[in-house]
Amino acid sequence: MTSETQNPPMPAPPLPQLKSDLLQQVQSLELEEALLPSQHPAIDQLIHDLEARNPIAQPLREAHWPMLLGTWELVYASQGTVVTRRINSPLPLSIHIQRVWQRLSRAEGGRALIATENGAVLALPVVGELTATAQGTWQPYEEGESANVSFGAVTLQATRLLGLAGLHLPKINLPVLEFLRREALWITSYLDDDLRIGRGATGNLFVFCRQPRSLGTD
Repeated sequence: MTSETQNPPMPAPPLPQLKSDLLQQVQSLELEEALLPSQHPAIDQLIHDLEARNPIAQPLREAHWPMLLGTWELVYASQGTVVTRRINSPLPLSIHIQRVWQRLSRAEGGRALIATENGAVLALPVVGELTATAQGTWQPYEEGESANVSFGAVTLQATRLLGLAGLHLPKINLPVLEFLRREALWITSYLDDDLRIGRGATGNLFVFCRQPRSLGTD
């Protein structure tokens, strides 16, 4: 009679290794592939593994704002973003994503609100380069992980026109009318010094890397 022995489960990799594996896989993608809707189950699994080991249980508590606030580069979106999903749909012009970021700061007025600026730099054929930004607020819930997000204004500015860089063309500010103002649930599911993971209401996964503070963009 023989008895079968089961191998013990493999120990979970250390947190720095999980982060390194995630960023290596994300960086192996072209930016547009990482930000447009696509299937990357290995990356999504690494995100889930990191979320399960989130070092900060309530990242939206004010005590953690020094780590949360600042400028973050979006490096991965499992289902795209509002901007990139539109780019991925059939359009008469070929639009390329240059950069997508999110800047978080303490909102003015003394209330426990977070001001957010979501931005994207898009390259349009012939026309040049366009920067689009949306300003809004996060209103964190008491549980300290999720927030109600709303946007009140959108700004468009041509930053490169017909191949000419360094232009200071006027910004076009487009207020979002009240009946068009969209609110959404945003969950911060992982936060440390240089990596942040968020989830949208539909389960869309977002990975952000902190932009170095020394660049003076925070």
